[in-house]
Amino acid sequence: MPPQLSENTRKEFEQKLASARLGYEKDSSNADAIIWYGRRMAYTGNYMEAISIFTKGIAIHPDDARLYRHRGHRYITIRCFDKAIADLEKAAQLIKGKPDEIEPDGLPNAKNIPTSTLHSNIWYHLGLAHYIKGKYRKALKAYRECLKVSKNPDMYVATANWYYITLKKLRKEKEAEKLLQSVNSKMELIENKDYLEILLLYKGEATEHSFEIHLYETKGTLSNATTGFTFGNFFLLKGETEKAILLFQKVVEGNQWSSFGFIAAEAELERLKK
Repeated sequence: MPPQLSENTRKEFEQKLASARLGYEKDSSNADAIIWYGRRMAYTGNYMEAISIFTKGIAIHPDDARLYRHRGHRYITIRCFDKAIADLEKAAQLIKGKPDEIEPDGLPNAKNIPTSTLHSNIWYHLGLAHYIKGKYRKALKAYRECLKVSKNPDMYVATANWYYITLKKLRKEKEAEKLLQSVNSKMELIENKDYLEILLLYKGEATEHSFEIHLYETKGTLSNATTGFTFGNFFLLKGETEKAILLFQKVVEGNQWSSFGFIAAEAELERLKK
């Protein structure tokens, strides 16, 4: 399902895709050209084509962890979680013992400062794939590794959110509480304010009312998917299942089919049916 984009955003994405295609056609064996062509293809909603591009790249560069990382991400998008896990585990093997590197953003934030790295993205996506499948112990292992390489506040709170809810699923209450103590309202963030907000709510430093206002008043649909899932999960962990279901349903009725909040809400609704 293609992402819902404004006309201006659609044009910008298509222009950047055209530029990436030219770079790829100029040298289709260049790993960077392959990666950007695949990434730009995915941003326009052509996920299967993006996967095909990454697959061709892997055939040429079988030891480039970046290609497995990006293909793994897009396997998550199309709900092929076992394939995503296989790719991301391969990527984790390939980066073992190697220095981390900043991963440039395809969709730059307000300050145009990348907040994630190759290593953190590999572990983050691997943890997510395991979490969605309900394999919480495996997800926990991935998030522990991810937290080690989450060196800035934005990446830290994003990882901490998934790490915390995984700990709660496994009833590791002391470890979960200790993790909450590592976040605070004074953390300077560029883009992951939704994740900090929910962590402060878990910590008791934010109210359900303020969070609800943010959820229903925000104009950003991606923020709604993320916030809707995290708020629903807040109620699920409290045992207020009906409230959780209503929020998860709100998320999946939205238009952000490819967002992680949407995918996670889908998975929780499926589990709650059983």
